[in-house]
Amino acid sequence: MARLANKVALITGATGGIGAATARAYLREGAKVMLVGRSEDKLAATRKELGHADATATFAIDATDENGTRAAVEATVAAFGGLDIVFANAGTEGSVKPLIELTVDDFEQILQTNVVGAWLTIKHAVGALTARGGGAVIATSSIAGAIGFPGLSAYVASKHAVNGLVKTAALELAASGIRVNAIAPGMIDNRMLHSIAGQMETGTAEEVLEGLTPLIPMQRLGRSEEIAELAVFLGSDESSYCTGSVHLMDGGYVAA
Repeated sequence: MARLANKVALITGATGGIGAATARAYLREGAKVMLVGRSEDKLAATRKELGHADATATFAIDATDENGTRAAVEATVAAFGGLDIVFANAGTEGSVKPLIELTVDDFEQILQTNVVGAWLTIKHAVGALTARGGGAVIATSSIAGAIGFPGLSAYVASKHAVNGLVKTAALELAASGIRVNAIAPGMIDNRMLHSIAGQMETGTAEEVLEGLTPLIPMQRLGRSEEIAELAVFLGSDESSYCTGSVHLMDGGYVAA
């Protein structure tokens, strides 16, 4: 039997590398999926690429829009009859620069998307998850939620905050049967990592990544599809005793 049969999932940041890969994996495992993102065009293209028109729907909002987030949850329930899995995956890396060069707008934009956006997604999903007797919430954190990186102060601060949000939500929602966990990817070969590497002053994105790869014990970058497999596990009943945890997926980088 498919691992997510009869489950309904909502994924924010669904057009990005990790979001789209997770949607594909969820569909493979039998779930119905609401794809949420900012661009209607990108959402339509992602839905077409996934090729499961009967098991997918789309909803275009900014992650920081509270009314829109509430409406996305309501649209999911209306389209598929309920909600079982929430993947709060929307995020932004922002600019790579020393903290003394950041403006208040630079800093707040990252916190709004990465922290407030995740909180709003969780907040407005609780009612629908409780109506199904519980469910799973997954937030995308980062190894930047465990360690620091020069030039990424706002991003690092935001991911530390996501980890705290997840741990607190897990405690508050356990009695409702809702499990809350975070996935903390390391260096994943996708748009965000290439954006960060491309903003470094030590060379091209390719040169920067070539220099970073030997620092990873597994000697390679990760793939969005690998993150998606952990998201399947955390969304499934196989992880029924997992809550309040931050699951590093980084090829051993933080352990080194």
